[in-house]
Amino acid sequence: MNDIDHRVLGNKLDLFHQQEEGPGMVFWHPRGFTLYRVLEDYVRARMRRAGFREIRTPQLLARSLWEKSGHWEKFGGAMYSLADAEEEGRALCLKPMSCPCHVQVFNQRVRSYRELPVRYSEFGACHRDEPSGSLEGLKRTRAFVQDDAHVFCAPAHIEAEVGRFCALLRSMYADLGFPDFKVALATRPPLRAGDDATWDRAEQALADAAHAAGLAFDVLAGEGAFYGPKLEFHLTDSRARSWQCGTIQLDFVLPERLDAQYVNERNERERPVMIHHAVLGSIERFIAMLLEHHQGWLPMWLAPEQVVVATISGANLAYADELVRALDDAGVRAVLDSRPERLEKKIVDARDKQVPILVAVGPRDQRDRTLSVRARDGRQSVFALAEGIEYLTRIALPPGRLK
Repeated sequence: MNDIDHRVLGNKLDLFHQQEEGPGMVFWHPRGFTLYRVLEDYVRARMRRAGFREIRTPQLLARSLWEKSGHWEKFGGAMYSLADAEEEGRALCLKPMSCPCHVQVFNQRVRSYRELPVRYSEFGACHRDEPSGSLEGLKRTRAFVQDDAHVFCAPAHIEAEVGRFCALLRSMYADLGFPDFKVALATRPPLRAGDDATWDRAEQALADAAHAAGLAFDVLAGEGAFYGPKLEFHLTDSRARSWQCGTIQLDFVLPERLDAQYVNERNERERPVMIHHAVLGSIERFIAMLLEHHQGWLPMWLAPEQVVVATISGANLAYADELVRALDDAGVRAVLDSRPERLEKKIVDARDKQVPILVAVGPRDQRDRTLSVRARDGRQSVFALAEGIEYLTRIALPPGRLK
């Protein structure tokens, strides 16, 4: 297998591009945004089944919120502060992350201990003013989307919540082609919020929860978030490179700084524990990883176009169009190739775009109402119409949704 950079694949497969007028930004093309949405919808469905409720929070917020949370002190140099976008004397900033926003949703009413854990998820659009020399395609951008998730819970819930998310990570990574990963526990950094007693408690609780979830981990001393320790999940790709992707962060600090509270069983106000979660991290960066790991030949359920329906001649166009509509109705992403080209040319072009399945439509298929299916490896099969639609639908679905 030749190693191909994701930027080369992005151009070859017509997925995305970047240009000088948008440094560190991404222009998604139709095929690329289809991949983006398929991945997003997969994460959304898995998070929903894991008990998370999706929310949406603003991108532009008063700088005072970031000062209160501590992010301005820690990340202010990388935040976009809009001096010309002041409102009533308040400076505004584009959010670099979503966690303080999720606390605002939690704080909108008095919570009872009976409601806990409260689980939120969001595809949070974030902006960070990364140095120009660090920008690298989709791997490091200035505008990106994170699959942010946060749990507000009581201390007694920590072990179960960490275990729940570790199981979810393991399953999702396997679906995406990464059955193995390594875990690291990142502990208190030199510049941090909270006293040593709080950090002792948080690090011990997270280590205990990781052990209970069956995880073996290395320790990365001093690499934690400024508000709490974290578990980092490192995936190894087909080129034996390690990618740090998912994280679980245990936080006793932000609930204190942003005044999150609930009423406990003794009718007293108490601070919740906040657990920060991400499976993919930056969706853009994870797509770069997927493209390089699979060298563009994405699993069929992720492929932007799953099936090319190619006519042998113009006389077969009506039946080919019927097949495309039937596949679309069944949820299969199919495109029609009715160009006045030889079938061999259409096969080559579909392979160049790394589409996993080609259905050739000729006079016999139209007469007998069959599907002639050619797989990526060249194997060919002929199905009756209903049987062929059912087969392609089954192999096109995301893992866990097979009919």
